[in-house]
Amino acid sequence: MLLELIRNATMRITYNGHVILTDPYLGAKHAYRSLGGVEQNPIVELPRPAEDVIKGVEGLIVSHLHNDHFDPPAQELLLKDLPLFCQPGDEGRIAEKGFTNITPVEDSVAWEGISITRTPGTHGTGTWGEQLNPVSGFILRAANEPTVYWAGDSIWYEAARDIVSNVRPDVIITHSCGAELEDSGPIVMDAAQTIAVCRHAPDATVVAIHMDSVDHAKVSRADLRAYAERYGIEAKQLLIPADGETLNL
Repeated sequence: MLLELIRNATMRITYNGHVILTDPYLGAKHAYRSLGGVEQNPIVELPRPAEDVIKGVEGLIVSHLHNDHFDPPAQELLLKDLPLFCQPGDEGRIAEKGFTNITPVEDSVAWEGISITRTPGTHGTGTWGEQLNPVSGFILRAANEPTVYWAGDSIWYEAARDIVSNVRPDVIITHSCGAELEDSGPIVMDAAQTIAVCRHAPDATVVAIHMDSVDHAKVSRADLRAYAERYGIEAKQLLIPADGETLNL
């Protein structure tokens, strides 16, 4: 398995010989409004041109429809007949963008020798959670590949802990920037929650993404690495890739 982090939650994952693009967020730096009162989003450019990012992509997984996970440039540039997997309820809005090969994943589906299982998530708690949900994560399984749990835009909570305990994934992908909106508290995992994942799954490789790309984030890559070191989490267990970096997992 190869995982290339593009930016935010956009990854090119080569899995069972096929290239999957996740949560494509392809707009230019500062194309969208600020969410944290710091600067417009995204706060960094793509590491390479959007046309290169989508080249050779064979399938798409869209965890939910917030702008930083499926934006207008992605909707315009991507081939409309690509297999696209999403959470139930999002397929109508995706079809309105011209996509024609959409599979809402209620539980699990099979594609090109890959099992794709949708998992629950919660994008914060209280009133903010009610506004921002639903969101989903996904588990990938294939012969001779690591089992991957991509938690998506979720905090670390009971359902996520149960997934890790029951599935025992080899790779766990977390969104770890601790983003907040006004008085929301973390709406994705922060440093402490990411370390909790590492401790709950000491034999898994945790890959922290969705960092240093949006202005409402509260935790940087440097912050997370320092926090991990303080609490004894080794760099070989917690990987924090830079935009454009490829991991061989």
